[in-house]
Amino acid sequence: MIEIRIHGRGGQGAVLASQVLSYAYFLEGYFSQSFPSFGAERRGAPVCAYVRAADYFINNRYEVLSPNYVIVLSSKLAEVDDVASGLKEGGIVFINSDNNKISERIGKVRVVASNVTAIALENRLGSTLMPIVNVPILGVFSKCVGAPSLDSLIKAILKFVPLNIDRNINAIKCAYEQAELLSV
Repeated sequence: MIEIRIHGRGGQGAVLASQVLSYAYFLEGYFSQSFPSFGAERRGAPVCAYVRAADYFINNRYEVLSPNYVIVLSSKLAEVDDVASGLKEGGIVFINSDNNKISERIGKVRVVASNVTAIALENRLGSTLMPIVNVPILGVFSKCVGAPSLDSLIKAILKFVPLNIDRNINAIKCAYEQAELLSV
């Protein structure tokens, strides 16, 4: 089973990212599920969303405590939260950051740092104060992990993303092309 935890802030699209990712796995023949966990529903509050994918029916209905992968939509969250908590051996943290030394703050885990904020801004996703980075970071994830495919993610975007579909597709392609794996 593949388990993924997505950290974000309210309004960044962590829940939508989990739905897109889960559906993309489903399109590739996996059983999948996505669900959120959040406290006060307000813009800027910490949010976690979870994804599971497996080649068998998934009975688990609880938070992902030991993920294979962690996706972090804002590097600021790594400063206040232990985003790598419970990460399985060999797991990877994908983080939106222009700071390649971000891994020093996270700990001794494999880290993929990618400035998807710049990609979101180039594609006019969100505003300059609150760029929406949820879709571009999935392109980084897909390239580094190898699944789900970029094609499946694009099909999932067409199903779940309500606005700026062409911009989101362009952004995910750009992020996919620019992704590179960094390790500690």
